[in-house]
Amino acid sequence: MTNASTSQANHTPIKVGLVGYGWWGKTIARQIATSQWLQLCAVAEIDTPARTAMQNDPALANITVYDSPEKLMAHKALDAVILCTPHQQHAQQMMLAAQAGLHVFCEKPLCLTLDDAQKAIAQFKARGLVLGIGHERRFEPEIMAMRQLIAEGGLGQILQIEANFSQDKFFALPKDNWRLSNTFAPVGPLTATGIHLVDLSIAVLGPCETVWARLATLGSDFENGDTLAIMMGFPNGANAMISAVLATPFEGRFAVYGSHGWIEVRDRTHPENPTGWDITTVLRGKEPQKRFAAPHPTVLANLEAFAKAVLQITPYPVSTQEMLANVAALEAIMKSVQSKGLQPVIAA
Repeated sequence: MTNASTSQANHTPIKVGLVGYGWWGKTIARQIATSQWLQLCAVAEIDTPARTAMQNDPALANITVYDSPEKLMAHKALDAVILCTPHQQHAQQMMLAAQAGLHVFCEKPLCLTLDDAQKAIAQFKARGLVLGIGHERRFEPEIMAMRQLIAEGGLGQILQIEANFSQDKFFALPKDNWRLSNTFAPVGPLTATGIHLVDLSIAVLGPCETVWARLATLGSDFENGDTLAIMMGFPNGANAMISAVLATPFEGRFAVYGSHGWIEVRDRTHPENPTGWDITTVLRGKEPQKRFAAPHPTVLANLEAFAKAVLQITPYPVSTQEMLANVAALEAIMKSVQSKGLQPVIAA
C-alpha cells in the first residue's frame, strides 16, 4: 500500500483499478490520465465485445484488462478501485473490495437501498478504508462558495431550494444500454441526474424527513421514465423542489432562497465538459449581482480529493453520514414513485 506518511509535496500516485469501461468509465480514465495523484493500472469489463474493442484504445496502453471485477481486485499492488458499474452491483462490489483491503471510489448512486449502504460502509469503517462517491457537483467552486456563504449566515434562514438537472444524452445510447433499464437503473432521471441535486440539498439542509415524487414517460420510450419531479421536506420546514428530465436539452441550475436573499448557480454546459457558470446573487437592500465563473475540472477534483484521503493528506470531504442520508432519500423517492404518495425517509 501507499506510504500513509507521504506528504503533499512528495507523493506517490495511488494505484487504481477501474471497474466498468462504458461512457462514464472512459470519462474517468481520461481524467486519471491528467492527474499526478492517481495512476490507472487495470480495467475490468465483463462485456466481451466492449473488451475486444478496448484492445485498440490508446488510453489503455500498458494497462491490464480483466474480464471480471474479482480478477481485477486480485491485481497486485492496487490501492483502490473505482466502480463505474450498474447501480445494483455497487453494494456487492464494495463489499468485495473492502474484503480485499482496497479503498473504493463509487459512482452515484452509492447503493439502491439504505440497508445495503449501511452494511457496505460498516465494512469500510471496520477496516479503516476510504470511501469516495461520484457527486462531483459538490466540487464546483461556485457551489462550494455558496455553501460557505450559507454557513456564514449570508442568506439568513434557508427557506427553499429549487434545482434542475436535465439532459438528452441518453437518446444516443443503444436501446439495450443498462442506463435505460428499469431493472438496472430504476427511476431513470433520479439515478442519472436528480441524485446529484438530492445530494446537494442534503449538503445544505441536512437529512430530509419526507419526500413526494412523480415519474412519467412523456418525451421518449425509456422504460425507466424521462420526467421526474421531487419535493423533499426537511425537519426545519424548508423544502427542496427538484426536477430531472431525460428528454430535453441540457439545463443545470441550483438555487437557494433565504430570508436575507437568494443565489443561483447555473451551468452553461453539462458538467462532463464544463464551460463555466453564471451566478446571480440577490441580497436584501442591495443591487442584484450577476457574474461568470470560469470552468473547473470537478470530476478530477473529486477523484483527487479521494486520492489525498487515501494518502492521509486531507480527509475526504463527503461524510459517510451524508452518503447514507442520500441513499435513504433515494430509496424513499423510489417508493414514492410507486405509491404515488408522500413517503417518510428512514433515518440514516
